[in-house]
Amino acid sequence: MSSVCSNNSYLKLHRSSAAINTLSLYRVENFTLSYKCLPAKSSIVTIVNNLLKSPKAVTLVENESVRRRFYSTLCLSETIKSNNNIISKYQTKIQKQFANKQTTTTELNRFHITNTSAAWWYCRRPHNFIGNNSTRSLRHHSRQQQLPPPPPLYQQQQQHLLYPASLPLNRPQTRSLNMGSANCKEYVTTNDACSNRPENENGTTGSGLYQSTCEAKMVDDYTDPVAVCNVGDLQEHEMKQFQFNENTKVLVVKQKDQIKAIGNKCTHYGAPLHTGVLGDGRVRCPWHGACFSIDSGDIEDFPGLDSLPCYKVEVKSDGQVMVRAKRKDLENTRRLKDMVKRDPKDNRCYVVVGGGPAGAVCAETLRQEGFTGRLVMVCKEQYLPYDRVKVSKASDVQIETLQFRKPQFYEEYDIETLMGVAATKLSCEEKTLYLSNNTTVTYDKIFIATGCSASKPSIKGSNLKGVMVVREYDDLKEINKLITPESNLVCLGSSFIALEAAQSWGKKAKCATLISRTEFPLMATFGAVVGERVLRLYKDQGIHTVMNSGIVEILGDDNNNVTDVILKDGTKLPCDILIMGTGSKFNTDFLIGSGLPLNHNGSIDTDLYLKTLVDDVYVGGDIANAPVYSHNQERAAIGHYQLAQYHGRIAALNMVGKTTEELRAVPFFFTMLFGKGFRYSGYGKYNDVVIEGDLDNLKFVAYFLDGDDKVVAVASCGRDPIVAQFAELQSQGKTLHRKDLEDPSDPVAWTKKLKLVGKCI
Repeated sequence: MSSVCSNNSYLKLHRSSAAINTLSLYRVENFTLSYKCLPAKSSIVTIVNNLLKSPKAVTLVENESVRRRFYSTLCLSETIKSNNNIISKYQTKIQKQFANKQTTTTELNRFHITNTSAAWWYCRRPHNFIGNNSTRSLRHHSRQQQLPPPPPLYQQQQQHLLYPASLPLNRPQTRSLNMGSANCKEYVTTNDACSNRPENENGTTGSGLYQSTCEAKMVDDYTDPVAVCNVGDLQEHEMKQFQFNENTKVLVVKQKDQIKAIGNKCTHYGAPLHTGVLGDGRVRCPWHGACFSIDSGDIEDFPGLDSLPCYKVEVKSDGQVMVRAKRKDLENTRRLKDMVKRDPKDNRCYVVVGGGPAGAVCAETLRQEGFTGRLVMVCKEQYLPYDRVKVSKASDVQIETLQFRKPQFYEEYDIETLMGVAATKLSCEEKTLYLSNNTTVTYDKIFIATGCSASKPSIKGSNLKGVMVVREYDDLKEINKLITPESNLVCLGSSFIALEAAQSWGKKAKCATLISRTEFPLMATFGAVVGERVLRLYKDQGIHTVMNSGIVEILGDDNNNVTDVILKDGTKLPCDILIMGTGSKFNTDFLIGSGLPLNHNGSIDTDLYLKTLVDDVYVGGDIANAPVYSHNQERAAIGHYQLAQYHGRIAALNMVGKTTEELRAVPFFFTMLFGKGFRYSGYGKYNDVVIEGDLDNLKFVAYFLDGDDKVVAVASCGRDPIVAQFAELQSQGKTLHRKDLEDPSDPVAWTKKLKLVGKCI
């Protein structure tokens, strides 16, 4: 992003890259140019783009591979008075010079010359201004022009204004915001802003003007600007939904003296984000906790896969917020981030073992982050990665609607999908994975996310036909084949799987019975009080319940079909289909003897980057005994869909190695029981449960407190977005205690902590 110091007429040339050296300033004519030196091995690019529509700006665009590596923009802007005649006089000279490729650039995304003085000076200056000899060239030019010596090094605390390079010469008094993603289809951004702020407060400005982190250039396929609201319609740290046209609504956010605009529908299940939670630089979905950057619309936490569209915003002097949308975004509320394809010259091979949510996100993120080597995804099931959560919730769902992506997607981005193939052995020393199709794959790095398999308890008769578990899509298909309107369905267990199965298939059977060894369902997670209310919900829906019991034997006929179950008290119940939701085991047996240490339960320890004790081996999803940020970074193996997807993203970022990304895991899960949405966020043992709200009418919040009166988790029903608010609070490193819940006039007063952005409480 370009920024300008209006007080001193500075012309800032800015780059965001870890390889950039010291920032320097040189006085040129009546303005000051600041630049950042580039690495000595920078490649030279002479690809020239056309002049922008504004006669003030000239743009150089480098080759695609370099652009992917840096995702940044170099802009020159300045605030001294312009003269329209000068640019007209020298425009031909600039075009001719560029056409002859006399000017070279290095690893730069764009080079804007805005203002006539800058253009005039550019024509007169040495051609080698930018490049490996940039410092020498600048010094030479300074001596030629007898300019004063360079001023002191640029200080980040200076105040800057932002003007897009494509604004007309006689522009009105406006404050411009440009939205975009640094790594997405149809969007190119600069990703950085320089302003009066500490580095960790991304995008904060001290000038009171509205700024953003997107490219300044406006492309042709944007709509005309639409006035959606006025700046005064939003308070600081507030977001609202506004109408863009009759079919499109946008989410407008005001935070840290900036106005941003992104899509308003969560890309997971379409929740309206204006009813969600505004965090520090991101918005969280009120239903299931997915998070999106307000700067770019990029998805940062899950569930879901796609990002939000982001819009170009301009604030006029009268406060009107003008929004422009890409025409494609008016047709689709989801946006796919840019992904690279395989480069035959890249001999590296990364392997993803597991076709679940962690593996799917990892594979996509690797391509999004620029990995161009061979990418192999090993899927034990016969299907491409799909939304496994719905298997136990929706009995009539088809695999085509469950799959995350179509086959063409994986083909387009050169992701090799080995379906119906399981990993049978791993040799960490040889970096070789052995597969069930009698082939091997030698890897450079590997991500293992093989998840769990549903297990059956050791009950006599558990191998009879009709005794089922629910984990995979084939389980759903088999149950649907067996069940009829005359079937007696029995569901064993008090877990979410057992409850969801009873709900989903109970309506198709003559009779449905839920059997549990606990007094109430979900006691381990929700406690007795909430569990008792869930039990009543099931009874009200006609589900027979047998609590404090269990099955001791399963009876069958001569054809080995289940016919009855015997309970602990000797009661005999007719049963044509028995669905067991009683537990699972980690799919890590193939790792025994691999050189990768396993815990006694089969889970695998990881660090904050999802690395294991073995180099180049990463683990995520259910099998990862990984640090949990909201639980003091203590390790835990948590089988949540949302967390698995998040693991996939973090592992991929660290495998690519552009930067290191630490886990900041805040577990979040959800279910729907007879039309009632239950949410839960957090992790940890609890000693007490505090209920706020109307439990009988299923509009309540449950706070789970440990022995120190700290809230370790929050559950709710009919009270969105309260759980999402708690998840965001924990993601900010803040805590909640019993005393925070005791305000009789406002039992949710603690949510105001979210507005104290950047402060730990």
